[in-house]
Amino acid sequence: MTDLLQDPATSSDAAVRASHAVLTRLMAGYGPRDFGVRFWDVGEWPAEREARFVLVLNHPGTLRAMLLPPNRLTIGEAYIFGDFDIEGDFDAFFAVMTHWGSRPRGLLEKAGIFWQLRKMPAAARARADRAARLSGATHSPDRDKQAIQYHYDVSNDFYALWLDARRVYSCAYFKRPDEDIDTAQRNKLDHICRKLRLEPGLKLLDIGCGWGGLIVHAAKEHGATAVGITLSQAQKEYVEELIGREGLAGRCRVELCDYRHLAERDFDRLVSVGMAEHVGAKLLPTYFRAAWERLKPGGLMMNHAIGYAADFRNPPGPNFAQHYVFPDGELVALNETLRAAETTGFEVRDVESLREHYDLTVRHWRRRLHERAEEAKRITSEVTFRIFDYYLAGAAMVLHTAKLSIYQTLLLKPTGAPSGLPLTRENLYR
Repeated sequence: MTDLLQDPATSSDAAVRASHAVLTRLMAGYGPRDFGVRFWDVGEWPAEREARFVLVLNHPGTLRAMLLPPNRLTIGEAYIFGDFDIEGDFDAFFAVMTHWGSRPRGLLEKAGIFWQLRKMPAAARARADRAARLSGATHSPDRDKQAIQYHYDVSNDFYALWLDARRVYSCAYFKRPDEDIDTAQRNKLDHICRKLRLEPGLKLLDIGCGWGGLIVHAAKEHGATAVGITLSQAQKEYVEELIGREGLAGRCRVELCDYRHLAERDFDRLVSVGMAEHVGAKLLPTYFRAAWERLKPGGLMMNHAIGYAADFRNPPGPNFAQHYVFPDGELVALNETLRAAETTGFEVRDVESLREHYDLTVRHWRRRLHERAEEAKRITSEVTFRIFDYYLAGAAMVLHTAKLSIYQTLLLKPTGAPSGLPLTRENLYR
């Protein structure tokens, strides 16, 4: 049983006293503390009210590792390299972190915290360099390929542990909150195909096709002829095997190709799910122009992408997701995406927010990742497991608090004549 430390300020361990002093300063103005703190192998400081989580400081220098230097990478790096753990509600921990960073502090208070942290020992643990190291101009075709391969070529088997059976790596669509992830992802695939009004014989292009779930569903369930493009060699190999297993050769095809370089034209339908986040704000016009040029007049495009709330922007400085998860990833507000699409010539026909659906999705993913934690670590590494654990926990928090949302936008390449689309959404739910 862990020893209880009712007053760490009187501990005989100098590192416990220093950690307690820093935490006390950081928590000023928070109210009764709703989490416990475990000081490595010394003991636990119990919560002052019902505990939502326990902050586990794994060594005497943990708080120094978490807070110095004071930027947005430090706490995430301290987590992925094992300086601390969270037992319980990660959302509640992020709320505490927000309090630490948002409470105004004078120079004397900041100096006091810094002085206490500097007295703590530096982390002695070796830290593997897992940050993305890309070369070339940002969002050039070669650099985009490096970025995609950094993320998606981790291991097909790793993603298979925690994604659904179709390996759909994007927001699911829940008809009920208690639906399982496989059902919800099938719902999402069908929801997209119905919005695009896919019919037998129509030709579909999927930009950023992932592991092929959508193109296979479009061909099997809606009779489309589907082409998927990806920059991930691992994904391409998997999709080619999937197409063969499903007996869809001739109706489905996958290519290793940048969206800017695809020579094929005259698609009836175009879909992009989770791809626009890799494009970058400055290249959104290029992205929509590439889509426009490949789509027939009267054709429909579905753009499914994460976006910031219009009044929210990441503060300046390094970003955990860009360093360790999606290098060069860039999110924009919905109004910027719509402006780029409309400036290209597209008519916006429908916009739907799926924020609650994505919150549920990433929580399913994180739970499934934890259920297969030992396999995930064996396939990749402890650090990689913790990178995705921290990333998914953070994604759930920003979706839950409406700092981010995710939008499906249906676009039409107009002909100057009536669109032929239904007057209502009723057809989507029959």
